[in-house]
Formats: sequence, structure tokens, C-alpha cells
Amino acid sequence: MTPGQLLNQLKKQAPATAYLFLGPESYGRDQCRQALIAKVLPAEERIEGVTRADLDEVTLAQVLDDARSLSLFTRERLIWVANADAVLPRGRSSAADSEDDEGGLSPAHNLAAYMKNPMPGTVIVFDAPGVTFDRDGKSKLDRLLKFFAPVTAQVEFRPFDHGEAMRLARELSAQAGLSIGGAELELLVESLDNEAARIAVEIEKLRLFDTGGRPITANDLMLLIPDARVSNIFNLVEALGRKDRTAALETLENLVREGEYLPLALSFLEGQLRFALMAKEAGLRDAHQIQNHFSRGGGPPMFRARAEQVAATASKFNSRQLARAIRATYDADVGFRDARPDDRIVMENLIFSLTSGKAEG
Repeated sequence: MTPGQLLNQLKKQAPATAYLFLGPESYGRDQCRQALIAKVLPAEERIEGVTRADLDEVTLAQVLDDARSLSLFTRERLIWVANADAVLPRGRSSAADSEDDEGGLSPAHNLAAYMKNPMPGTVIVFDAPGVTFDRDGKSKLDRLLKFFAPVTAQVEFRPFDHGEAMRLARELSAQAGLSIGGAELELLVESLDNEAARIAVEIEKLRLFDTGGRPITANDLMLLIPDARVSNIFNLVEALGRKDRTAALETLENLVREGEYLPLALSFLEGQLRFALMAKEAGLRDAHQIQNHFSRGGGPPMFRARAEQVAATASKFNSRQLARAIRATYDADVGFRDARPDDRIVMENLIFSLTSGKAEG
């Protein structure tokens, strides 16, 4: 189920005996954790009633033995078991999952036995944030699902896509009473790479930020979010368009100082240039036409702020310059793949190439 489905379920019925939380997204996980605590434990028992364990430090048998024990301090309990994926043997085949644990049963059989006869009033959450849903994580995910098959209440915490992140940002900004436009909200979400937990933190910062009653501006966002990836990349595109080498190098310095992964920055830069070239070749003249053009065909929608950035980029270059810049980003990408590359030097070479006199169309 999704986090939203679990939250709705907890409003209508008693919690399950055990849950398996899967995936890296932390905002929904924190909401579900708080909802479970509120559902399972009376207010006066919430300090004593929560027990934390870590399968990197204790065995599953120890966790289940603890779950079977009566507490001297509270009638209900919530046991939060971190790093649940540590139950899988490392560097061995799945056959190792059946090796005997301390009590003579394999961990999987011990779990199945507990789920058949669980401790009344106790809820266990097996939390596996290190599991991913992409191709690289599929093998581990399949093994974990097989091991925890007796735990039928499973919640997937997948990263937010752009549309989900925008809906969350609109909801949180409305709750915070912020006066913020759609373009600024789009910039905020893209700057934070759709990460829900970071969006929630930054909107709380904006709520505490004194604007003197005026709406939140893009400059306010840049002040409060200095590591905004989108803004820095757009500043780099602007500087390259003006052939302002100094400003381009200063923007690169900001990216490095903020810990930006430069191959990812290059990928975003290449995408911005490619959209601009496609817009020029299609004869698109403004952000409205660009937004409509790229939102057709069933693909993901292009939001207004991104369309305005593409329009601004297209105005800085002619088609030949854009094509040359895209080829230069390809060469830089090859440079990143060299043995022991210095990513900063690769990006500096790209900037020198695109701001030289030869860069003229």
C-alpha cells in the first residue's frame, strides 16, 4: 500500500500486528510513524511504549522475544525495527536464510511462527529505508519480500515524482499561509529535486521568514536555499549565453562548494540546451508556446517556470551555438568517464570552450 492508504486505514480500523516499510522516502514515513504511535499508544504511554531496535545490532530472534514479553510500564507497545534488510545474509545465497537462529528455528520460520501467534497489544514495524525500487535494487527487494511474506501489511515509500512534489508544496504552503506564486513554487520544488522532506523543511523556513507582508520572490528562495540546483544551473546557462567566463566560473564554484554532483549538473545543463534547440527548430517564440508544445503527446508536463527558463536560454543562443554547446556537453560527459577524472577541471574546460571567441556561431 501507499503511505496515504495506510494513513486512511488507520483512521478507520485498528493497526495490523506488523508492518514492513520499504523504500527511502522519509516524509511519508515520518507521517506514518507518527500516525501509528498515536493509534497504538494512549497519550500518557507514548514515551514508555515505543521500543527501538536495529537489526545491525541485534538479531531478529531477540526482537521477537522482546515482542513476546510483557511490559511493566505499558499495556500497548510499538516496536520500531530499523535496518530490517540486515536480516538478509550478506554475500551468501538466499539458502542461508534458512540457517538456524538462536532458538533452533530459522529467522524466517521464527517470524512466521510469531505472526501466527502475535503478542496482543504489540505492533512491530520492520523498517527498510535502504531498499530501492529500481533495477539495481530488484534482487534485494525480491529477497526481502520473500523473507517478510508473513507480514502482509507492506507500505512502499517511493520518491515523489514532480507532480506529487508540487501538490505537496502547494498544500504545505497553503497551510503555512504563504503568499507564493506558482513559478516560485515550481522553482522551490525543482531546486530541491522533488524531495518531500526537504520541501517541508524549506516551506517551514519560508513561514518563519519575514517578508514584510509581500509575496515570496525568487530572490528570497535563492537566499534561503543556497544550494538550489536549478537556479545555479540556470545562472550558468545565462553566463554562458553572455560569454561571461568569470560569472560562469563563479557559478561553478557555487556548485562545487554546495557539494553538487557535477555529472548531474552537466546532465541538467545539456537538457536545458537541448530543449532550447528544439524550441528554436520548432519556431516557438515564448514560454506559453514552449509549455504547450512540450506538454503534448502524453509525456510529463513542462511547468511554467521551466518553460520560461527554456525560452530565456533560447534567446541567448542561435541554433548553431546551441548545437555546438550540446556537442561540448557530450565531450564533457566523455571526460567524466575517463580514468580518475577531475570533475571540476572537466567543467572548467567546458566553460572555457563555450566562452571563447570561437564559440560564436
